[in-house]
Amino acid sequence: MCDLNAYLLKEGKEELFLENVDVIRPEGDTVYLKSLFGEERWFEGAIKEILAIKRKIVLQPAPKH
Repeated sequence: MCDLNAYLLKEGKEELFLENVDVIRPEGDTVYLKSLFGEERWFEGAIKEILAIKRKIVLQPAPKH
């Protein structure tokens, strides 16, 4: 099983957002993620980086106005 997990970057620390990510799709100012088990999450912000060897995606919140 793929253990690609998404983390939210908050105050310089990474917080788990979604485990076992199967689908990652940027949609304007949001990012859609879906797990292997069908759980869907939307995140307001952007993908900061994808680290394939570490099997993680880091999400960065949208700047506050």
